[in-house]
Amino acid sequence: MTSQRFPRAFTDLVGCRYPIVQAPMAGANDWKLAAAVSAAGGLGFLPCGMLKPAEVESEVERIRDVTDAPFGLNFFCHQRPNVDDAVINDWIDRLRPYFDEYGIDPDSVSVEDSRAPFDEAMCEMVTSLRPKVVSFHYGLPNVDLLGAVKRAGCIVLSSATTVEEAVALEERGVDVIIAQGLEAGGHRGAFLEDSLERQMGLFALLPQVVDAVGVPVVATGGIADRRGVEAAFALGACAVQLGTAFLRCPEAVISPMFRAALEQAKSGGTQLTNVLTGGLARGLPNRAVKELGPISDVVPPFPFASAVIKPLRTAAEQRGRSDFTPLWAGQAVARRRALREAGELIAQLAGERHGSESREG
Repeated sequence: MTSQRFPRAFTDLVGCRYPIVQAPMAGANDWKLAAAVSAAGGLGFLPCGMLKPAEVESEVERIRDVTDAPFGLNFFCHQRPNVDDAVINDWIDRLRPYFDEYGIDPDSVSVEDSRAPFDEAMCEMVTSLRPKVVSFHYGLPNVDLLGAVKRAGCIVLSSATTVEEAVALEERGVDVIIAQGLEAGGHRGAFLEDSLERQMGLFALLPQVVDAVGVPVVATGGIADRRGVEAAFALGACAVQLGTAFLRCPEAVISPMFRAALEQAKSGGTQLTNVLTGGLARGLPNRAVKELGPISDVVPPFPFASAVIKPLRTAAEQRGRSDFTPLWAGQAVARRRALREAGELIAQLAGERHGSESREG
């Protein structure tokens, strides 16, 4: 695949060389990966859902010190649910054996979580920094906030897990839709409904979304090499978004435990779970997923579950264990490849540099 064969809609709109997007991965990537991807000709993303405005500003400054290429900022747009004490207490009771094991007082647990939805403070920061691209997960912010982002000249992307969500996003004025297949790692971006029965794999979802909307569509979920890239383009995508493939890059900020889990991953080894954050997400199963789920009716909704489980995660990590640590990864996680920097991976995905890749293990 040469640059002359790329679809042009996304690259012309965004101004990057290649229609290859690095998925924003909160907790797994910071400015270093975003800058490396953008500098190499892709579109790098900084996940901002767990950052404060001042932290975002600092990260953006570091990206711009490295490259003047376009990059994106990503935000959560979840509706913070009203959760009564009984729901939280039921979850604490379910976790009580683990609190006892790690010597943690359940009464000391806080339900405050760092995952905040896009708000006025973040909007003010975005309109000041004016990144080329802003993307949202779990729908879109309210009309006023979205309008301010668009008036600042930012290109707006958002994820759709169904055709209905894609149509709704287009009606709200997004510039590009990310079709998120069921294979994708991390949190599902569903915002109209969360029924798994209506969720589709990427190559079933993608052509239906392309046919239903008039804006460019980015494909994400299970894409790990040039074959997946070319298949997505054949089905009408204007760009592809990859996350798991970038986790093995040295620029990713993941722990040695996470890296070891990635290397040991088997084909079909990921699961959808809600027990780590309250939101439905795909990853490698750890102790919590195996013993509490993978799906639990007791877990509080996103993001409160992760706040309650956070002390257990911290305690386990201090012992070198990932019992309660999210190991988000997509269904293509078992695709083995030699460790390469993000820029080299971009070149390989774009077909500008050829190298051997072993088959799925």
